[in-house]
Amino acid sequence: MRLVPDAEYPVVVVGGGQAGLSISWHLTQRNIDHVVLERNRVGHEWRTRRWDSFCLVTPNWQCDLPGHPYAGNDPDGFMVKDQILDYLDAYTKSFDVPLFEGVSATRLRGRPDGRYELRTTEGTLIADQVVVATGPYQVPVTPRIAERLPEGVTQLHSSGYRNADQLPDGDVLVVGSGQSGAQIAEDLHLAGRTVHLAVGSAPRVARFYRGRDVVAWLEDMGYYRRTIDDFADADAVRFRVNHYVTGRDGGRDIDLRAFARDGMRLHGRLRAIDESLHFDDDLATNLDGADRVSESIKDSIDEYLSANGIEAPEEPRYTPVWTPADASYDLRELPVTDLKAVIWSTGFGPDHRWIEAPVFNGKGYPVHARGVTPSRGLYFLGLPWQWTWGSGRFGGVGADAEHLAEQIAKARAPESGIHWLAGTPTETYSTDWVPARSA
Repeated sequence: MRLVPDAEYPVVVVGGGQAGLSISWHLTQRNIDHVVLERNRVGHEWRTRRWDSFCLVTPNWQCDLPGHPYAGNDPDGFMVKDQILDYLDAYTKSFDVPLFEGVSATRLRGRPDGRYELRTTEGTLIADQVVVATGPYQVPVTPRIAERLPEGVTQLHSSGYRNADQLPDGDVLVVGSGQSGAQIAEDLHLAGRTVHLAVGSAPRVARFYRGRDVVAWLEDMGYYRRTIDDFADADAVRFRVNHYVTGRDGGRDIDLRAFARDGMRLHGRLRAIDESLHFDDDLATNLDGADRVSESIKDSIDEYLSANGIEAPEEPRYTPVWTPADASYDLRELPVTDLKAVIWSTGFGPDHRWIEAPVFNGKGYPVHARGVTPSRGLYFLGLPWQWTWGSGRFGGVGADAEHLAEQIAKARAPESGIHWLAGTPTETYSTDWVPARSA
């Protein structure tokens, strides 16, 4: 099936991942005509930007896309990459998705009649409303300091890492200790490689505590129902680094101190590169900070159990098994000649250059209220903490998709009082309607 050039649609959804599929499901339930454009194929990001041993860090019972809750026999387990792809494939087949794969959106701008012009690799579409469901992780970010490494050192971004065998023999440095960095470092460590890890300030969380997965306790405590409006520092919350933990082999803690005890070499933040790699003297601070966060989460669970009279097995608190004082190697410097490969686990950035609408703040982040932007008829979906912790995940994106589908339906209703005035939709509003705001 191919797009028809110059076709007009009430709604165009850009992005066919879990966010785009979720709002397609809700629009389908409301009989709202729409199309979903996916520049590759469904599951592309999971298929091509994850390493071989990748698995979810959230339990399977949190996989709850609209109309498609997890139905397997291991709700407390953690899907591996192939199972994630199977889950998405089954979702795509579960309803009649008006999906066009292999179609890229190249330019979006407002028209004088209040609608949108969307240029694609298959022609130009006209849409009354547009949902950008491309997520926040389009462009791998590698710091410029990488340019200072000699050509003989193999360099990969985390999105290009698959397994230890693709790297040359010798020491490997992983830069960044967020979820990807910590898990890739573990993968290399388990493969018997000599691993150096440049540790940042990412927090950690225990996998299990007092007889249950910590995620299950946090669900009972209402953490995942907290909205971004519940936080005084909303902007800071949206850009916090995720806690590192793993679902590998049934789930366990990622304890960087234990890795160091068993032979991994930990360093502070990477600061400079010349003949050697130079690291900041902040390793102890970063390890202590990660432990402090993990223990504070346990404190909150203890308080919840006590306040509600819930009995659960007692569990001793964490005792550090290694400190930087135990290191038998140089924490601050690593000769470049000792290194054969570097993996940059330094995250991703958005790429919204194709969107010509004044909906971005000074940092390039879309201004929105639960996905509704100031540009009438333009929405975002699948952003981290768009509304709750789960907004960009299988467990929470569906609720945001339902909210946006309601806003789209209201904008289409004759009785809504919305007037499609001449002028760009980013500058012109009716006198009796402004974009819906979340309560």
